[in-house]
Amino acid sequence: MSDDTNKSVNGPESAATSPTLDDLFRRTALRRPDALALVDPPNKQRISAQPPLRLTYAEADRAISGIAKQFVEAKLPRDSIVAVQLPNIVEFPIVVLAALRAGLTVALLPQLWRQSELTAALTRIGARAFVSLGRIELVDHGDLTMNAAAEVFSIRHVFGFGKNLPDGMTQLDIAAHRHDEFEPPPKLDSRQPAVVTFDALADGLCVVPRNHIQLIAGGLAVMLESGMSSEADILTTVTPASFGTFASSIVTWLLSGQSLTHHHPGDLQVLGQQIADPNHDVLIIPAPLALRYAEAQAFSARSKPTTVIGLWRTPERVASSELWVDPNAHFTDVMLFGEAGLIAAHRLPDGSPMPIDAGVQHAPRSAGQSRAVGELSLTPKGTLALRGVMVPVSAYHRPAHGAATLSEQPQQVDTGFGARLNRNTGNIEITSPPGGIFAVGGYRFLSRDLDEWSKRLSADTMLTALPDQLNGHRLAGRAQDAGRAREALGELGLNPLMVEAFRNRAEPA
Repeated sequence: MSDDTNKSVNGPESAATSPTLDDLFRRTALRRPDALALVDPPNKQRISAQPPLRLTYAEADRAISGIAKQFVEAKLPRDSIVAVQLPNIVEFPIVVLAALRAGLTVALLPQLWRQSELTAALTRIGARAFVSLGRIELVDHGDLTMNAAAEVFSIRHVFGFGKNLPDGMTQLDIAAHRHDEFEPPPKLDSRQPAVVTFDALADGLCVVPRNHIQLIAGGLAVMLESGMSSEADILTTVTPASFGTFASSIVTWLLSGQSLTHHHPGDLQVLGQQIADPNHDVLIIPAPLALRYAEAQAFSARSKPTTVIGLWRTPERVASSELWVDPNAHFTDVMLFGEAGLIAAHRLPDGSPMPIDAGVQHAPRSAGQSRAVGELSLTPKGTLALRGVMVPVSAYHRPAHGAATLSEQPQQVDTGFGARLNRNTGNIEITSPPGGIFAVGGYRFLSRDLDEWSKRLSADTMLTALPDQLNGHRLAGRAQDAGRAREALGELGLNPLMVEAFRNRAEPA
């Protein structure tokens, strides 16, 4: 590989001068202060008991500074970690950018995590603050947040949006004008950690920090390969609690400088209405659901999104997926390999998935002038390895014992996904998910964890993962007393995916 390619794949030559995520936002806010920036789901009142908001860049900028000021006044040390567990609403990007503006690092917590998972993750990262909502749909997240925070010694502040918050939770309000006299810290280094996510590996929970450069590289790979316009208004249906969802939605929004409209997953009727909105140019959605919508000709009218970005948490299924049949919208597969990285590939003219070559990856793949965004290779174990600027190698590798120089350290991440090289075409074929790990929608579980939780219930209890066409896997449970099993799992602080595995199948989902 040439020196120029190495620089493109591994990072910009002048990383110290690269912009931060907040720099990207502020550039647009200065240039287009009255332009629409963020839009809430239309059913936000039901989700969070708060009215939906529409914020211009100027209004969002004031909200970001106001919350950043509250973080600073709480005396959170610079570079400390603020954990965020929020649904896909306007408050999510506002809080993330506010924490970054205050010189903090953001830990993204999946919305379905409950007390057991929250406590383990918050303790592991030494979080100093926790931000959540008073209520998300029927769940009292205020009490959930306070109970989890009470078990973590490092947490000193708990913040929440909404009314009737529990005692001890400090209210945040993005409409409050607290930005006056707020002085952000000196220019932040884009090489410092910005976001922390969590991956499930065979040996347990892995904490994955990423800096601004790595996050921007992931978003840029998606943006360039999908061909989305730099003036595209985006509708996102994915909650940005992982690297892939964060880079594909929030980072592409910051790069485009247009508007980002949120959809809270789970209400297909509302999603249909949002897709029909002529103001959305780009739709970000789980890929299996996108293919179903295309088959139903949901994107056929001129007023619908013309660019669809489909996220695959089960990339081994891309090659055998249905053809993209809608000529009125372009489709791009974005394959997510846990938290290690992503690969974006635009569909071929006949609607079939684009073959993936080994070696350096470029975006866009079909253009003469393209940019190196990563590199793929096979390990001796027959698994897929990633390297490149978006890949946080250090998070997956402890320093090798006795290694004298940086060059002796691993320079790639083994994703654990089975893969092989097609010797006739030279393409890489992804064949299987990592062993011992189940993907249920946006959540990854270790098979041994399912066994362990089952053992904490009665002897007749069984909890397993079954294949599911839309979500990769689904959890199914069997117990003599399913109702009692659900109560016990809830009392143990487990998330709804496990609890609802014991739902009476005669009941509506």
